Amino acid sequence: MSAQLDKIKIFSLNSVQMRTFHITWLMFFVCFFGWFGLAPLMPTIREDLGLSKSQVGNIMIASVSGTIIARLIIGRLCDTWGPRKTAVRLLIAGSLPVFLVGLADNYTTFLLFRLAISVIGASFVVTQFHTGLMFAPSIKGTANAITGGWGNLGGGITNMVMPLIFAAIVGFGFTKSEAWRYAMIVPGIMMLLVAWLYYKFTKDTPEGNLDEINQQKVAGPTDWSILKEWRIWALTLAYGMCFGMEITFDNVASLHFVDTFGLDQAKAGFLAGIFGFMNIFARALGGIVSDKVGARHGMRGKGRLLGFMLLGEGLGLLWFAHAGSLGLAIVCMLGFALFLKMANGATFGIVPFINEKNAGLVSGIVGAGGNLGGMLFGFLFKSESITYIQAFQYLGVIVIIVSVIIMVTRFVKPVPASGIRTAAVAS
Repeated sequence: MSAQLDKIKIFSLNSVQMRTFHITWLMFFVCFFGWFGLAPLMPTIREDLGLSKSQVGNIMIASVSGTIIARLIIGRLCDTWGPRKTAVRLLIAGSLPVFLVGLADNYTTFLLFRLAISVIGASFVVTQFHTGLMFAPSIKGTANAITGGWGNLGGGITNMVMPLIFAAIVGFGFTKSEAWRYAMIVPGIMMLLVAWLYYKFTKDTPEGNLDEINQQKVAGPTDWSILKEWRIWALTLAYGMCFGMEITFDNVASLHFVDTFGLDQAKAGFLAGIFGFMNIFARALGGIVSDKVGARHGMRGKGRLLGFMLLGEGLGLLWFAHAGSLGLAIVCMLGFALFLKMANGATFGIVPFINEKNAGLVSGIVGAGGNLGGMLFGFLFKSESITYIQAFQYLGVIVIIVSVIIMVTRFVKPVPASGIRTAAVAS
């Protein structure tokens, strides 16, 4: 019988745990690729559909809104269906609006397709839930951070690659209006291929699929009383500040570099891609540091680490907002990106220990908080009276305030009535 691994063997595919590890981050990667594949093409789409600044802002809000509800639902489906079936069904259903968004010919239809595509952002919950089942508590934070970070990497790669795919299609003689539509076929195909991989090569648990081990659920009945715990809402707030800011920047970065510094779409997409590409190490670094700090200082130390990461992100955003040149803006972007992505990893270095029996629900709630943050931030960028630079300033201040809240929050798990063993493990 297989068991949870206590060591991550990056270059191994010999165990179901490591096969699941690699396929689940790849699943989130291709979903992220499809989710934000339109973002670097927005300068062209804006011109093609005649979109105003307010309409572009509404599209940004729609692009993350559907994920809020979807993450809550997917979290519980992981508890009941199991992560394998949940992932495959999400990939197949989510590929449909990705394929069909090219049919949009006006603001309203494009907005609706963007809202439908946003549902695939719930793939993150599957990634974190499935990874958490495969690894021992001592390295859950690290494993979750690596799979989450490498999945988030899709946001950077899509910013770099989609403009190239677009340019190649134009090079074959198609118009720009046709090219952005045909370009979205690529991530749709990727999602279907990974759905097959997920079905073929992963298992729900180290012991096997739920059907094989005659287990109807990964977890017991939903304990809705956990919603009374401030720790969950504090993490939800924190994730709104880091991941919410990440998806906001993924959405707005290309437009910001085009409008503020006069870059063309390809160069702007490349710079936006650098921001996302940092996920190859930064989110994992946050999880690794969180595990090490937790080993020495318990959950209290993990919480303070998260607060410090958010503080660095907020200060970096203020610095970015005041950057007067492209070179300085890039340096500032890399600075706040490092803290932001480490905060993502540090958040989910805490999440698996909040309530092990309802891990899917907790992951779904906190994960949804990231998208809720992204949705709310979108209102700043749609305003006709607020510039993008001013929006970044406001966000920097908000993130700093939240960092203080996180630093004073007690993340130490309360001692259950039956004893102190669980608390000792979690702290």
